[in-house]
Amino acid sequence: MSFLATHSISLLLLVFIALGILGNNHSVTIAACILLLIQQTPLVQYAPFIEQYGLKLGIVILTIGVLSPLISGKIQTEDLIQVFTHWKTFIAVLVGLLVAWLGGRGAHLMTQEPMVVTGLLVGTILGVAFLRGVPVGPLIAAGILSLLIWK
Repeated sequence: MSFLATHSISLLLLVFIALGILGNNHSVTIAACILLLIQQTPLVQYAPFIEQYGLKLGIVILTIGVLSPLISGKIQTEDLIQVFTHWKTFIAVLVGLLVAWLGGRGAHLMTQEPMVVTGLLVGTILGVAFLRGVPVGPLIAAGILSLLIWK
């Protein structure tokens, strides 16, 4: 990577850090700091590994967080029965199916059309920093985009 490209990416990461601080979003700030640290050290050799497996690892960690109420006792067996007997939880199942489907389409689009990733990331970072969003948006955004551009 050229000197100019390396420094422009460093500056972009610093902008993301600033946006994370201004938007009081620790996940953006921490992620951009870690990436800046990796970029500025010999750890940069692992960037392709992070790029290839980071999304999958992040989804695994997110899924662990979502499933953890099962082992903490916050969700009881009786609560699981309500999934099919109460209209709100039944709708939640349908929405969960839709979002998972959109996420799958989004992951496929992001691998097939890498040029859209930058736009999705910038939109997600801005949404996280200023709209109090969470950074799971790129997959869903890419899924919606895939519907809009018929990919």
